[in-house]
Amino acid sequence: MQASKEWRWIRCSHRNRLLVDLGDDLQLCTPFRLRQLTEDSLHSVDMSVDEAAFYRNVYDYLLGFKVWSEPQCCQIALNATAAKFHLLPVQAKSWFFKSYTGGQPLVDAVITLHSKCQPGEFLIVDHNHESSLCINLTHGFMLDENIELEQFQAIKVLNDRVHPLIQAHKLTQSA
Repeated sequence: MQASKEWRWIRCSHRNRLLVDLGDDLQLCTPFRLRQLTEDSLHSVDMSVDEAAFYRNVYDYLLGFKVWSEPQCCQIALNATAAKFHLLPVQAKSWFFKSYTGGQPLVDAVITLHSKCQPGEFLIVDHNHESSLCINLTHGFMLDENIELEQFQAIKVLNDRVHPLIQAHKLTQSA
């Protein structure tokens, strides 16, 4: 789905969420609560050129995997765009995840994080030399025995927790 100049961000107080109005009576409800949003998101109603370009890059990148349908890629890319441009900065919550002890540093955007309970697929939406802001792509991902990370919710982790995606597929195939 192509980004459109008619796409708008809506701060919905009824749902307490950030929405994306896609026109034609279509709206995407992100998992992001209003208290998690930057002050700038109050004033930036229209999707900016930078946001549209980021959305398109993520959408095209995800399509290249040939794992997700076009609507799923659109949903992931819109949630990633909302996280990158509209979320307040958060502290890393790396204690939920196991360290990666492999060799090469990771350069892919779709990665695996291993909690105490399970591995899950995540998309890196922003990063620096110390940490990465990721959105959860796994439905029902358990951070620990009591805490579930909602699909598409964002979490920041130290980069030493990031595992290559290929290892997750090898583990799944061998189990």
